[in-house]
Amino acid sequence: MGTDTNTPTRNSSTVAFYVVMLLLFFGEQAFAQIRYSVPEEVKDGTVVGNVAKDLGLDIASLIDRRFRVVSGSEDAIFEVNQNNGALYVNNHIDREELCQGSGACLMELKILVENPLEIHYAVVEITDVNDHSPTFPEKNQTFEIAEHTLPGRRFQLHTARDPDAGINSIRTYTLTANEHFEINIRQNDAAKIPFLVLKKSLDREQKDTHTLLVTAVDGGKPPRSGTLNVSIIVLDSNDNRPVFSQELYEISIQENVPPGTSVFRMSATDPDEDNNGEIEYTLGKTLLRKVYDIFELNKLTGEIKIKGVVDYEENDEYELVVEASDKGIPPLTGECRVIIKIKDVNDNPPEIEVTSLSDTASEDSKPGTVISLISVRDKDSGVNSKIISQITNDVPFELKASYKENTYSVVTNDYLDREQVSHYEITIKATDCGEPPLSTFKTLNIRISDVNDNSPHFENSRLEFYLSENNVAGNSIFSVRATDNDLMDNAAISYHIVREGNKNDIMAFLNINSDNGHITSLKSFDFETVKTFQFHVVASDSGTPSLSSNVTVNVFILDQNDNAPVILYPVSSNGSAEGVEEIPRNVNAGHLVTKVRAYDADIGYNGWLLFSLQQVTDHSLFGLDRYTGQIRTLRSFTETDEAEHKLLILVKDNGNVSLSATATVIVKVVEPKEAFAASDVKSSTKADEDNNVTFYLMITVGSVSALFLVSIIVLISMQCSKSTDFTSKYIQEPNYDGTLCHSIQYRSGDKRYMLVGPRMSIGSTIVPGSHANTLMLPDRRSATGEVRRQDFCPLPTEYSRSLSMVLTDVST
Repeated sequence: MGTDTNTPTRNSSTVAFYVVMLLLFFGEQAFAQIRYSVPEEVKDGTVVGNVAKDLGLDIASLIDRRFRVVSGSEDAIFEVNQNNGALYVNNHIDREELCQGSGACLMELKILVENPLEIHYAVVEITDVNDHSPTFPEKNQTFEIAEHTLPGRRFQLHTARDPDAGINSIRTYTLTANEHFEINIRQNDAAKIPFLVLKKSLDREQKDTHTLLVTAVDGGKPPRSGTLNVSIIVLDSNDNRPVFSQELYEISIQENVPPGTSVFRMSATDPDEDNNGEIEYTLGKTLLRKVYDIFELNKLTGEIKIKGVVDYEENDEYELVVEASDKGIPPLTGECRVIIKIKDVNDNPPEIEVTSLSDTASEDSKPGTVISLISVRDKDSGVNSKIISQITNDVPFELKASYKENTYSVVTNDYLDREQVSHYEITIKATDCGEPPLSTFKTLNIRISDVNDNSPHFENSRLEFYLSENNVAGNSIFSVRATDNDLMDNAAISYHIVREGNKNDIMAFLNINSDNGHITSLKSFDFETVKTFQFHVVASDSGTPSLSSNVTVNVFILDQNDNAPVILYPVSSNGSAEGVEEIPRNVNAGHLVTKVRAYDADIGYNGWLLFSLQQVTDHSLFGLDRYTGQIRTLRSFTETDEAEHKLLILVKDNGNVSLSATATVIVKVVEPKEAFAASDVKSSTKADEDNNVTFYLMITVGSVSALFLVSIIVLISMQCSKSTDFTSKYIQEPNYDGTLCHSIQYRSGDKRYMLVGPRMSIGSTIVPGSHANTLMLPDRRSATGEVRRQDFCPLPTEYSRSLSMVLTDVST
């Protein structure tokens, strides 16, 4: 009879502790393997061993390093405590459920820690406890034995089964004491098979039935047992039993054979006749339950057929016991063993298990950085289980083999750039070496995280903006924009203007919005004051460290028609645009009366001036050139013409909205004698403009007036020359058009002077040595230091007050 054993306590849970540490270095990961032992049926929470301590890991860093057991199933039997590093039992352990057979029951655990990545392998041996009693497939077994059966005849009893292993499995069989039978045990690889042996002939007349009790006892402490009731019925003789051609048959079949397929046919012979010679075949009653589910035996023909699914991965060999019984009374039985070996077929594709550390890889990861761990396996055997793994698509990743077979690391083999590729789908292909080969694909989705490796970028290194003058102060005048190929803060751009202590006042009036690059002017620009300026804008991102770039901004101020023409001549002493011109009455048509000069600070069309006559006493007498402002006579004067004429000249620019100014010229017509002095001085300054007709006229008259003119010149020279150190040299103004009243130029060394004043009548004088009416002009034509000066005779007081100096470009 069976007996119960107590469940081991925690103190007896660890029967043996083995530490066989093998440190192998692969890349930057260190691997180690340790071994523990724990009995089955221990309570949940039982500590198996301190893995962290045995591996030499820092207990304080276990949580940060994500110390854990990587299990392929949802209900892990073992777990680790991240607080103290202990490996403990997490679920119920039943050795008979986990491992079949009497061999060592080993469970391999993968223990993973990160930062840096380490994977360790721990092997836990599940030791057996005597928690099962031996059981027989049936409670009763009956034998019919002919009375003339000779001693020594053996009858096979039901074999008891005990799921326990090792010493806790069945050790022996016992039989109740009797004088006719004894028990004999045959040992094979799988179990102990009991036989009932006849040691003394039976006598039906003395006793026709015998009842025996067979007890199966295991080797546990205390031992457990199971019993079988055996009934012996004594029959009259049938003296020949069926005999097989051989006691052992060995055959081979492939797995996945379809149901109904005939596997083998055997035959037995019996020399008896009639019912004693008719044979029926049956499978032995001591076989495993799966054998009856997979195979079936035709009791008349002895043919074995497939009934269920033959799977090499579940079992690669089956042993069948076939009994052949005749129909004699009592029936005789012969038996044989049939060993069916299953051949592996490549019917299982490889399996890929991925242990992803993260689905993100930084774009600054160096080649060789571990992204994920994978393991592959194939349930087939032999060459069908050999696996070739590879990455099929073109990605900057590769598989790196581990020291453990069929274990790989997914590592980078090139530099990553998120701005070019931000996401990778890594396709892993595992192919076995069977015929035909089977393959499995697994896709890893890896997202590339951003680092600040791109500076803000302007489309151009130099920008040019055109801004109309008179802009509204405080408004945005233009904007700059930079782009950054990074993400998030690494692409958040701020702008600022480089000032660098620049004393340029314009920079102080510029402001930039740091978020959008809009530039605002705090003042209104004037083209006539500033036509262009330059500054630098820096764009910086918000990454760590921050990256930046700059752009040079050139701003050109566009002219607006905001300046009215200014009359330069004529200008009266009180500042009004009004002047008086005297001309002889005997001038011909085309005579230049004067020239109205005006200036506009604008440029282009805005500064292009046009002249027009708004009012004139006699339209037939004077004409105005609209482009030069020259006033000329259209005809000769007559006796009936008035002596004074008033001309109102309008000067306007060509802007979209034109601006204008007016000047008044009063022309007085005088007799020739009155105008002689003024015309004589004027003719001396316009020598280049006189034509040859005047020259020939002077020669004609010269014979009459030569003596008079020479006398006048000598007299003037003697009276005006005060020093022999100075010599006078008049420089004629070839471009002088008569607009100014009167001008005389002279040179003194490298300086040029111009005397400008009103027309003088005959007899007017200039005070000798006076510089009040003299301008000094640079002269590039002479390198000497000679100073030349012309002293003029004194002028009347009314003319001295009206003298003015006008700067004129007289460069050649």
